[in-house]
Amino acid sequence: MARRPSKHLRPPRPLSSGFATVATKADGRWVVQAITAGRADKTYLCPGCNRDIRPGEPHLVVWPDVPSIGSASAVEERRHWHRQCWTRRR
Repeated sequence: MARRPSKHLRPPRPLSSGFATVATKADGRWVVQAITAGRADKTYLCPGCNRDIRPGEPHLVVWPDVPSIGSASAVEERRHWHRQCWTRRR
């Protein structure tokens, strides 16, 4: 039986932008997607407050509308934010 190719060698799947919005901040345009409590199943570190976003806590996933130079895709630049932290960000 032939072995399956490594998933790490495949290009990343595009981010699902269903129900996503675009926000404009001082540093550019960002795609923002809400994550419901039911879909929040991992712990992330919010870059706004450096506190944990715990499983079951609704939050936002944010990535640049256009990847920065040197990034293969926006997948590499996505970050998980508390809703309040993202709102306070300018």
